[in-house]
Amino acid sequence: MTDAVNPIDVALFGAGRIGKIHAANLARQPGVRLKYVVDVNREAAAALAAQHGAQVADVDGAIGDASIGATVICSSTDTHADLIVKSAAQNKHVFCEKPVDLTLERARMCAQAVERAGVVCMIGFQRRFDPTFSSLKARLDAGEIGTPEMLVVTSRDPGAPPLEYIRHSGGIFKDMLIHDFDIFRWILDDEADTLHATGSCLTDPAIADAGDIDSTAVTIRTKRGRLCQINTTRRAAYGYDQRFEVLGSAGMLQAGNVRPTEVTAYSKTEVSTDVPEAFFLERYRAAYALEIAHFFDALTHGKPVRTTVADGLKALELAEAATRSWREGRAIKLGEAAR
Repeated sequence: MTDAVNPIDVALFGAGRIGKIHAANLARQPGVRLKYVVDVNREAAAALAAQHGAQVADVDGAIGDASIGATVICSSTDTHADLIVKSAAQNKHVFCEKPVDLTLERARMCAQAVERAGVVCMIGFQRRFDPTFSSLKARLDAGEIGTPEMLVVTSRDPGAPPLEYIRHSGGIFKDMLIHDFDIFRWILDDEADTLHATGSCLTDPAIADAGDIDSTAVTIRTKRGRLCQINTTRRAAYGYDQRFEVLGSAGMLQAGNVRPTEVTAYSKTEVSTDVPEAFFLERYRAAYALEIAHFFDALTHGKPVRTTVADGLKALELAEAATRSWREGRAIKLGEAAR
């Protein structure tokens, strides 16, 4: 448990778009102080630090400062594992954006480092904190639709990220669907037994040239025989499309999209509403704020966090299985891909 009287000093790694979101949310947390911003782009680090009254530092200077109680890792994926291990070695609690790493070996190394140090390590699966999604989960757990039997997840981005990002992302299953794999585990409270993934490049042939795909269909059968289907694409012309439904023995629950407003217009020829939010930063604005508040509340009061490094490892195992299934054109028995 952290002393609630003294502020928790924080080092933030990454001054890009998600780093800026987390920095702003950090500034709103009572008993939390952003002390350092670290980024390879020192101009970006300096601008973000100045905005929030922090200092610019390098990795060793920030993590080596004994006053730092927690690190918030929003830097590129290839830095996550090293920063987690270094933070744990210096007894710092960790919040880290997904994924833990692009390889299972290094992700397991991180989990072991966190366990040895006895520090908190929360992974940024912000969708669990979305008010609509978490409300559905609470009603599901309360038994409103009986026993859950099938989950259908729709996950569509309005457009693909830059090709340079895609080349280093680890592929669509690790970069994009890792969130959907976490939703699957969270909503059904079950683990995968078999997984079959297929995919195509339908939106931009340059993505295929980069060695990736932009559209996928994944089917999972759980250890308890439940079913999950996940469909994804890098292009949805109408906005950021994130929704799912759960079919149970006594009914169904659906979680829909978030729109800029809830105004519905009626005329002689049509009934219309706003299209979904245009990008994930807007779609999950509330979720990002709630997950950071949860992390520091857990540190202050000695509570467990909802999304652990173990959850990050499990989602990565599913992403690895999906990648292998797509490449080999066959269903994968879980455990087979994790070896």
